[in-house]
Amino acid sequence: MPDKPAESKNTPEAARADGEAKRRPMDDFPLYAPVEDKKPGPLTGIRVIDFTHFVAGPLSTMMLADMGAEVIKIESPKGEDFRQFPPADPALDGEGSPFLWANRNKKSVVLNLKTPEAMAIVRDMLATADVLVENFSTGVMERFGLGYEDLKTINPDLIYTSVSAYGRSGPYADRLGFDTVVQAESGFMSFNGFPDRDGIRVQPVIMDGSTAMMAANGILAALFRREREGGGQRVEVSLYDTSMIMVGYGSMQYLMNGAEPSRVGNSSNDTAPTGVFHTSDSAFFVSSSNTAIFQRIFRLIGRDDVADDPALQDRMERLKRREWMREILAEAFIKKPWAHWEAKLREANVPAGEMRTLAAALHSKETRAANLVTRIPHPTAGHVPNLALPIRLSDSPIVDPVAAPVLGQHTRSFLEENGYDADRIAELQKAGAFGTFEPK
Repeated sequence: MPDKPAESKNTPEAARADGEAKRRPMDDFPLYAPVEDKKPGPLTGIRVIDFTHFVAGPLSTMMLADMGAEVIKIESPKGEDFRQFPPADPALDGEGSPFLWANRNKKSVVLNLKTPEAMAIVRDMLATADVLVENFSTGVMERFGLGYEDLKTINPDLIYTSVSAYGRSGPYADRLGFDTVVQAESGFMSFNGFPDRDGIRVQPVIMDGSTAMMAANGILAALFRREREGGGQRVEVSLYDTSMIMVGYGSMQYLMNGAEPSRVGNSSNDTAPTGVFHTSDSAFFVSSSNTAIFQRIFRLIGRDDVADDPALQDRMERLKRREWMREILAEAFIKKPWAHWEAKLREANVPAGEMRTLAAALHSKETRAANLVTRIPHPTAGHVPNLALPIRLSDSPIVDPVAAPVLGQHTRSFLEENGYDADRIAELQKAGAFGTFEPK
């Protein structure tokens, strides 16, 4: 597990006392409370060498780190580009807060991979590592001499993981790809939005995030197989392949029946009444996935005649008359505030939720009840927000969170722990193994 960051006097509380900082939204959330006598995480003892950058790769390795793996993030002397994603934050020495989201519980080691001295350190790391994860362009690792075929001879137990846009082989292996490009190519955008305009992207990085989960699952499966049978293997995950899962069951509807999902805004191709309705002070989304829920919704507003209509017991008939039903519901829901309908809908066991902004969701009672947001120490910012991994394990829980490392924070300590004395580190620095970065 990464070292605890050094205590900093630059805390939000101290800054406010000096009149130097404004209150931030994270200040509304509690400090993370470490669990006493906590058992080790399920991946304690597993070492991961992380060559990834941006989202899909780093998020996958952060999941492993949260489960107790020692994740060593290899960075160039200037740091990975995701550190510079906006908005720039003075409390983070000008870096952006997005980096914090995907790099918790890791160690940062700066190495200039263009030097033979740094490459020698990398090979020392990989000789005894359990997992390697990379998401460079196809061919980069091979040019470094760090391809799968290169490394399996020196470490046959290594789980070698590649996260790419279109796979590491085949006619499209050379293509660059990003979340939004794959949303377009996969058909995902084609059924998001309204029918009178182009399909739209999903703003959150859903393809990157889901690919990260696939990568983490692949690594866990490979580790499980190694535990039972021995031997490492290569794990490959791509954004495009993952996108074909993320389009959902629409793929089966088309392949079996020739039916393509169409853009219906906030309504549904499969269920009715489903969509957004307005109360006197808010808006909410309701999903009517079966006949029982359809009946509960209309009984809730006193329209048993609609709930019991023999024709409407058929899903296809409800889809044909969805606009008619929507108008009835809209007229009823607008008469009272969300607080009234929230209680009624929950009591009637109807799946519905208020339409929230991101800020409202983070501050919501559901988020607070699950203790998903806390604050944790950071060496320059005092404290930074922490978003919990949504996995609960009873006997080998997720490790206590440590903030994403500042650039090169663990370079010297990691080398010293692995047999490099002060003289050797000085020689490596002189030879340019760390570029212009000075290990401290």
